[in-house]
Amino acid sequence: MKEFIIIGAGQSGLSMAYNLSNNNKDYLVLDANEHIGAPWLKRWDSLTLFTPTEYNHLPGMKFPFPKGYYPNKYEVAEYLKSYVEQFKIPIEFNQKVTSVKKVNGIFEVITGSSQYQAKQVIVATGPFHTPYTPPCHLDIADNVTQLHSENYKNPSQLQDGDCLVVGAGDSGVQILSEIAETGRTVHFSGTDKIAAIPQTFLGKTLWWWFSKIGFLSVSRYSKVGKWLSKGVQPVIGTDVKSLLAKDNVIHMGRTLSADESHITFQKGSVSSIKNIIWATGFKPNFFWIDGISFDEMNYPSNYRGVSSDVEGLYFIGLPWLYTRGSATLGGVYKDAEYLMTHILDVKAA
Repeated sequence: MKEFIIIGAGQSGLSMAYNLSNNNKDYLVLDANEHIGAPWLKRWDSLTLFTPTEYNHLPGMKFPFPKGYYPNKYEVAEYLKSYVEQFKIPIEFNQKVTSVKKVNGIFEVITGSSQYQAKQVIVATGPFHTPYTPPCHLDIADNVTQLHSENYKNPSQLQDGDCLVVGAGDSGVQILSEIAETGRTVHFSGTDKIAAIPQTFLGKTLWWWFSKIGFLSVSRYSKVGKWLSKGVQPVIGTDVKSLLAKDNVIHMGRTLSADESHITFQKGSVSSIKNIIWATGFKPNFFWIDGISFDEMNYPSNYRGVSSDVEGLYFIGLPWLYTRGSATLGGVYKDAEYLMTHILDVKAA
């Protein structure tokens, strides 16, 4: 039996592992993937971070690129791999956790092939679990290529013909821009009232300004934090106005329905679409954890990562766990430090 089990070997799980190691705790990390950085490598090929190098450091190890550089997904994955090697973090891969239950004061952690026990459990699986695709996708003709953004890599996956990109978030806008650059006609489904902000302003990075005005440290429990956390997140680094003004980009409004021959939008029906990218986000899934309650977004009830329901159960890496930076590569360390302090204080009490 371990003192701690961490579920998930992404940046949040590794940040907690670093803190546990520094406090000589007996722990093990379980991860569903085959290797470190796999979730990053699964994303589209041209993906780069919105945050420059100086805002991407995990505790104890700087991100090894010059200040002002925006790393790509391969560089992030390599950094995480180096982090594990540097701190000799114990990880068992290919262990997708299917159940966590506390029995007689001990957590039983079940995977597809193994069973573990621990006195305490830290869930670091992040917010992106189940890809969401609107129900109308089932009504679309079989000869139309459909990909969720989770599985989109680059335009070479698409067949000849028009494309539809659904979703007005960062992923949808970036993928729309990339496909539009190929010259093919791209229909866009989503609001055209997209709040967009540049990566740099007056010679400084966006994140420099965020740090100066305190945006990254605003608590979700403050009035400002409550307003920010419930609002629509702006698209960062893409000139959305210019993108939607391109001759080969056609804005259709929301997707309403579909059948074998047409897809119907707020602004009309289209029969020429041969490819669809659903950049429609993900739904959280924490229902495999026994004995917990959920908030209005189906995230586990907690205060700063401490479970509201089960003693010894913790969460890290969720969006707005405490601040805007809670789910970012360079911001998760603050939540990890808080949880470590809480754990030590509980033991000392």
